[in-house]
Amino acid sequence: MKGSFMALKRPLNPMPEDVAARLAESGLEAAFAARPDYQRNDYLGWIARARRPDTREKRIRQMLDELAGGWLYMKMAWRTSRG
Repeated sequence: MKGSFMALKRPLNPMPEDVAARLAESGLEAAFAARPDYQRNDYLGWIARARRPDTREKRIRQMLDELAGGWLYMKMAWRTSRG
């Protein structure tokens, strides 16, 4: 993954094995790695804070959909460095 989250001042969220597997299965590892440190950390923390399994699954799917589309971050428009 790109970077080491060194620039972040908030607590770092670890990559859960199942999320890493879902990124690999969907071919979105590079898209995740290309996101800024804060976005990767926010996605992981948001997923980890889900209390119910169905909420966790919904959040993982949203992250994967946003990564696949490339222009959303937490349902907000996000412009990549590519335009």
